[in-house]
Amino acid sequence: MIRSTLSDNTIRWAIVGFLVLAAAGFLLPNWILNNTMFGLARGLAVLGLLLLWRTGLVSFGHALYFGLGAYAVALLEKYTGATDLILRLGAALIVSSLVGFLLGFVLRHYRGIFFAMLSLAFSMVLYGILIKSEALGSTDGFSVSQTTILGWQPQTKYPLFLAIILICIIAITGVQLYLRSALGHLTTSVRDNEIRVEYLGYSVAKAVHIKYVISAALAGVAGGVMAMALGQVDPDSMVNWTVSGELVFITIMSGPGSVVAPFIGAITFEFLRTFAFELAPHAWQLIVGGTLLAIIFFLPEGLWSLVQRFWTKKGEVS
Repeated sequence: MIRSTLSDNTIRWAIVGFLVLAAAGFLLPNWILNNTMFGLARGLAVLGLLLLWRTGLVSFGHALYFGLGAYAVALLEKYTGATDLILRLGAALIVSSLVGFLLGFVLRHYRGIFFAMLSLAFSMVLYGILIKSEALGSTDGFSVSQTTILGWQPQTKYPLFLAIILICIIAITGVQLYLRSALGHLTTSVRDNEIRVEYLGYSVAKAVHIKYVISAALAGVAGGVMAMALGQVDPDSMVNWTVSGELVFITIMSGPGSVVAPFIGAITFEFLRTFAFELAPHAWQLIVGGTLLAIIFFLPEGLWSLVQRFWTKKGEVS
């Protein structure tokens, strides 16, 4: 099983890349380490959106699951005092997967703009509940204390950084193996011709439902990771429609070519936004938006197309 998994070039090179990043993280200053962790967290959510995008679906409401995962971590600590990494991730995964499973019965019957806007509506319902409820922190949210790992209290954020990298490797491996499976091969088939898929004996509704639950679970874990890395959760930074917009932005910027692309795009986005705000505090959105337009015009397949071109040229030279 391990040998067949490592035989996949995407998984093998992803593991190598993340191990290099893990080694480099030990030498990085705190602000770069923080930005990288935020990028990896968003990359997990974008990986779920990528799965939907390949199916021909775009969700403008994945902040729902991102926020559920983040608030699951915060509320678990508030009511039980739990700060362990595994417990926090477990809470984020269970809550987001369960809600995704239930809403999937509704969303799996819609396509196009109806799917996108209905998912947005669900996320804004959660946003409205959070800002109106004092028990859920209202507009101020909650602070999240430092994460412990099996009872150990790290003195720096580097151990959490390593844990996040491990989570990303597991997520990439799982999604890549899923895409190689029989059900995973239906991803683009559903997008291209649903009727033909039905004639082959598969249920399109069930296939979409499964992909939606996987996507929701990844977004929930991403929210939990972001809560632990940031140390704070609140409705505007975790659940608002702008969060969903950022995730869609990164999805477009990354491109659908590989399961590694979301992490490259998400980290790039974090540093782009940081430097844009540093250079133009009152017009940073203009820089970020202009970058997206440039990518759409000149790199319609996203940043991943640059990686593909590099490897193609390298193969031709060798």
